[in-house]
This record gives sequence, C-alpha cells and structure tokens, in this order.
Amino acid sequence: MAAENIGSYKYNRMEEMKEFDESKMGAKGLSDSGITSIPRFFIHSQETLADLKPRLKPSQKPITIPIIDLSNMNSSPPAHRAQIVTQVKEAATTWGFFQVTNHGVSQSVLDSTIKAIKSFHEKPHETKSPYYKRGKGPGIRYHTNDDLFRARAATWHDTLQVFIGSAPHIEEEELPEVCRKEVVEWDVWARMVAEMVMELLSEGLGLEAGKLKELTLSGYRVMLGHYYPWCPQPDLTLGITSHTDNGGLTVLLQNQVGGLQVRHGDDWVDVMPVHGGLVINIGDFLQIVYNGEYKSVQHRVLANSSKEPRISIADLFSPSDWQASGSHGPLPELVSPEKPALYRNFTHREVLQLFYDEGLVNKSLVDKFKLVS
Repeated sequence: MAAENIGSYKYNRMEEMKEFDESKMGAKGLSDSGITSIPRFFIHSQETLADLKPRLKPSQKPITIPIIDLSNMNSSPPAHRAQIVTQVKEAATTWGFFQVTNHGVSQSVLDSTIKAIKSFHEKPHETKSPYYKRGKGPGIRYHTNDDLFRARAATWHDTLQVFIGSAPHIEEEELPEVCRKEVVEWDVWARMVAEMVMELLSEGLGLEAGKLKELTLSGYRVMLGHYYPWCPQPDLTLGITSHTDNGGLTVLLQNQVGGLQVRHGDDWVDVMPVHGGLVINIGDFLQIVYNGEYKSVQHRVLANSSKEPRISIADLFSPSDWQASGSHGPLPELVSPEKPALYRNFTHREVLQLFYDEGLVNKSLVDKFKLVS
C-alpha cells in the first residue's frame, strides 16, 4: 500500500496498523494513553459517518426491540407457552432481534460474567498480551478487530474470543485465570437459553420443538467477550460496523452502557439494556434453513462516548456438524410448490471462506446463497 503525504507527515496505513497490532495494546491501551484523537485507520468514510445521525423526527417516539417474558413458558395452561411462541415468532419475523427476561439465569450469574470479562480486559498489558493473536481455526484469542487487515476501517473495541465445542477441545486450564470459572459457567447457561429459544422458534413454524437440536445447532459455540473503552472521537468511528451474524442464533449479555443498534426499516433503533435481560438475534444460517421465514438483520455498535466501558458477551451458536463434510439448506418441511426453496445448500468451508475473504459484511450468507428465481 502506497504511503500518502499529508503536509509534512508521511502516512502509511498498513505500517501503522502493523505497528498498532504488534504493540498488543488494543483500543483500551490507546484510550488509556490519553490520546485526544484516534489513529487514522480507525476513521470511517463520510458515507458511514453520516448514517450515524438519528433519523427520527422530534415528534416521533423512540421504539425498541420486543421484550418477551419467558416466566410462564412451561406452566399450565398450555396457552401460556402458545402465547410466548406467538410473540417469539412475530419478533423473529419482523425484527430478527428481541430481548428475553425471566429466562432462568440468575442475576448473580449475569453480573459475575460481565465482571469477569471486564476484569480480563482491565488486566495489565503483560497479563493479556500472551493471548493476543490472529489466525484461523479454534482456540482462545484476544485482539482488536478480527478483520483489522481486511476491513476498510478499524472499529473501537477489543475482544476475548473463545471457541467452544470445537475440535480440538479447549481445556479449561487454557482460559485466562481471571475469567476461567465464569466463562465455563456462562457457556452452560447461554446454551440453556439458546436451546429454549430454538424450541420456541421451531414451534412457531409448526415444527417439532427439537428440530434445531437435531441439526446440532448448539454444538459449535463461539464466545466473544467485547470491551468498548471510552473513545475520544466517537463521531469518527464505530464500536463494530454494520453486519449480520452468519451463524444460527446469538445470545447477548450486556452491561448497562448502551450502543447496540438494530436496523429496522429505514431506521437504526437503539437496543436499550434491560436489567436481567438477554438479547437474542437470528443469524443468516437460521434465515436460510427456515427458508426466509425468520430474518437476520443488520446491527452495529456505536463508539463508546462514556467513561464507563461497554461490556458485551455474545455467544454465537452454529451446527457442530459444520466441522464435518455436511451441508445445509432450507428445511424440507418448509419447502413446497407454493413456497419453493429460496437458498441453495452450502458447506461450512464456504462460510469460513466468505468471512475470511470479506470480514464483517451485510447479509453475506443470505446474499451469496440465494437462488435466482
């Protein structure tokens, strides 16, 4: 990449990104250093930045994603569950995002998980840096922007990434000690919530409750422990760029610092943190296997303008047989002459190739695998 002359300053984007990456300081290190302006490779295009402005008129009331109470899911009469199934179906169809409360996970578990991920990111540089790495495949990685060298601009966040339920198996001792116990425990609870929601989603389309479990959808899991430090110029960058999740289902735990936004129609809608709530969103894989009945939607995170860091823990669920040679496509039960298949079958290798070629992009799987009518 050719260098640019900016006044008397010679700017080489690739060299500056490499220098930053090799420092292993992360966005938090930059924030803690006392900088008043962000490095140029974090600055986004005017087109992207213009879209950060609120589009609601002053007279319009703010809207947010649906909030669904799961407390009566398994109680009598059965009408309670049927009502929740209807709410989940509507939210997954019209929003692709919703929050669940009374999901069975105690507040103490939620709080301890957030605290543990925060503690890891706030450890001294020499404690975190051994985990700082890039590359493909399973394992434990800490980094700033998984797609740093592929994206058009970097985003203001650091991540502890843990592949769970993958081969080779990760031993508990490999996890950072400061969050080891909490990560292992949270995986159990997040999986419980995911499988509960998967049942409701399947029932909403008239399928057997265990249909997604048959597809091993909770077998392959990636935990992303994000840390969004204070940003000195939040109007010039993003926390995470607009994208859809390419897996099946995501369970998101977040602290009370906002920033997550969901695309709904022509607007970006703030996802306000709900105490004790968990955010659920549909991934591209589910949109495809459910033949377009449910929608994965674009979402992003704004750069953090608060001195308090934003913490979020996203657990992404995908089929474990992706690790084999299996392929997936729309479920036969949802395909008919009246509703033909909208997408072709695809393999895990194709999914990985798309991500490592293109990084976080909008609707990558859905657009690539859509059949031309």
